Amino acid sequence: MRSGDVAHHEFEYVRHGTQSVIAAFDVATGQVHGIVGDTRTEQDYASFLEALFATAAPSTGWQVICDNLNTHLSESVVRLVARLCGIEDELGEKGKFGVLTSMATREAFLRDPAHRIRIHFTPKHASWLNQIEIWFSILARKLLRRASFTSKQDLRERIERFIAYFNKTLAKPFRWTKTGKPLTA
Repeated sequence: MRSGDVAHHEFEYVRHGTQSVIAAFDVATGQVHGIVGDTRTEQDYASFLEALFATAAPSTGWQVICDNLNTHLSESVVRLVARLCGIEDELGEKGKFGVLTSMATREAFLRDPAHRIRIHFTPKHASWLNQIEIWFSILARKLLRRASFTSKQDLRERIERFIAYFNKTLAKPFRWTKTGKPLTA
């Protein structure tokens, strides 16, 4: 390595495994709530949401914005939202009838403006509209890019420390700076 040269990575490395990050960005404060784990199943996502919703009073209204990942439209999330909103109606059976019939019926239920927990989904290929994606870019640039980790545990701990550091020193609402022009003339 010489001064002024671009850093190079060796092509030989030991892969120790991966970790999944499930996170939420509070648009009012800039705080990030996140968990790091081995999987990102529908149960993992529903557990994350339940812990997130528990950070506020049970009557708090929530507006959640997420992309169209299948776990975001899962049976577990529908059942969680129904329980936390006090909905006692029969939800049906996944793939057969009721709210749980299909992803489309589950999405319609989760979008329902009558619920205190309402989930909005970004259009396909437009997850950049979701502010947590901006934060994931910050995580990649400030922590992950060009980094080495000795184990999955090391990776997990460093991500968790980065979330704590971000919340303590960098957290603030994102300010959109691009002024949009109409797409039609």
